[in-house]
Amino acid sequence: MSGIARGRLTEERKAWRKNHPHGFVAKPETLPDGTVNLMVWHCIIPGKPGTDWEGGFYPLTLHFSEDYPSKPPKCKFPQGFFHPNVYPSGTVCLSILNEDSGWRPAITVKQILVGIQDLLDQPNPADPAQTEGYHLFIQDVTEYKKRVRQQAKQYPSLI
Repeated sequence: MSGIARGRLTEERKAWRKNHPHGFVAKPETLPDGTVNLMVWHCIIPGKPGTDWEGGFYPLTLHFSEDYPSKPPKCKFPQGFFHPNVYPSGTVCLSILNEDSGWRPAITVKQILVGIQDLLDQPNPADPAQTEGYHLFIQDVTEYKKRVRQQAKQYPSLI
C-alpha cells in the first residue's frame, strides 16, 4: 500500500475525530483480527433537516485506492439505492468524485460526505445515473418525493 495514501488517510481520521459534522459517521473498517483497514471507510450520512431525506441515516462505503489522494475514492450506497445520481450498483455520480474533471487531491473525507448529503436533496438532472430515479425526478415530483420518504424509513438511526 502506498505510504502517501495511508499517511493521508491517517491524517483524515485524526481530523475527523476532532471535528466532524453532526450526525455523520466515518470510520475505517475493522477487520476480523482487529486491525484497521484505512482503505475502506464505513460512513453514515444523515438526511438534511427540512428535506424529504430527513430522518434517514444512509450507509455509504468509501473505497480508497493506492493512488489516493491523486484519485478520488469510490463512494457506494447499498445496491438499489433510489436517487437520480446513484447507479444501480450504489456508486455515487458526483462531479467532485470524477477524477477526470472535478476531483482535486485537497478534497477531504468531510467535504465528500457533505457534498453527497447536498446531492441527496439537490440531484443533478444533467448527469443521471439511474433511469427510474431520474424519470420520477423529472416527470413526477410527487411520486419521487414519496419514494424518497419511503427510503428514509428504510434507514433509521441505529443510535
